[in-house]
Amino acid sequence: MKLSNGVEWALHSCVTLSQSREPVPAARLAELHGTPPAYLAKHLQALSRAGIVRSTAGQVGGYSLTRPAAEISALEVVRAIDGTEPAYRCTEIRQRGPLALPAERCERPCAIARAMAAAEEAWARALGEVTVADLAERIDADSGGTAMAAVGRWLTRETAGR
Repeated sequence: MKLSNGVEWALHSCVTLSQSREPVPAARLAELHGTPPAYLAKHLQALSRAGIVRSTAGQVGGYSLTRPAAEISALEVVRAIDGTEPAYRCTEIRQRGPLALPAERCERPCAIARAMAAAEEAWARALGEVTVADLAERIDADSGGTAMAAVGRWLTRETAGR
């Protein structure tokens, strides 16, 4: 399974927004993460359509989370960016070729389709159990407790001049 770059950018943006009390402009999020502003803005719009972030217009406008970070799962963000289509799509190959099975013998999905569906369910369950708040906490722990404070200072410094 391959996820788009937008998933990484959106998850980092949500973690950043979880540290801000004020809306953060898309351009500032792009600057902080070194991502292309136009593409990040497109992903922020997808997050907005999914109800994860809200956009505020005006001079002090930008993006903010619609609810506490502890209530937003990583799975929600992934699906907002990459969609909800399953990664594996069975084409019933077992019904083709010289040893094809007749459709009436294919009452349930084949072993391959079942295995792939189980793997995708496990993946979704794991991501559904991780929240944006969990990610912020883990990123902070990975940095020895400095990352989120640094993000908070950077956001405060940048919004103070608006």
